[in-house]
Amino acid sequence: MSLSQSLLAIAAAIVFAFVLGRGRAPARRAVKETAQGVLRILPLFAVALPMASFLSELIPEGIAGAWLGPESGFTGIVIGAFAGGFIPGGPFLSFPLVLTFAKAGAGMPQMVALLSGWAIFGFHRVVTWEYPLFGWRFSVIRLIAGLPMPILIGLAAQALLPLFPGAATMGRP
Repeated sequence: MSLSQSLLAIAAAIVFAFVLGRGRAPARRAVKETAQGVLRILPLFAVALPMASFLSELIPEGIAGAWLGPESGFTGIVIGAFAGGFIPGGPFLSFPLVLTFAKAGAGMPQMVALLSGWAIFGFHRVVTWEYPLFGWRFSVIRLIAGLPMPILIGLAAQALLPLFPGAATMGRP
């Protein structure tokens, strides 16, 4: 178990102790909801993680490295930022996909920009939720306002790399 996993487990145990302090009924409900959540998520992991491994074998290192590699610099950050907006679905698809690109030679700042673009733009969410609920004006204003953010976040990640030796080899030994 990694340090972050250990810290999360300790935090969960502390919070559960507080819930238990409120009585057995709330504790039972919390355990039941946790089990239901785990049972919903496990099948997604069972599909998403192998898919990421399979994809990593299909994506040639030269392609990922040329478009999104560390040497692609600002251009790769811009490509990652906007490509991220077109990744459909939730983290069960996007995070394994980022790991796949990283293993195929993509750079850390480019992947930070890609994930930021996914989180900020999420064009699939715009089409299915945002536009129907809030209208085109809201969607356009939000997208334009957020336009520079994934690029700036990618550039910030690039500037931070020297402070974190080894971070550039994200997802690779």
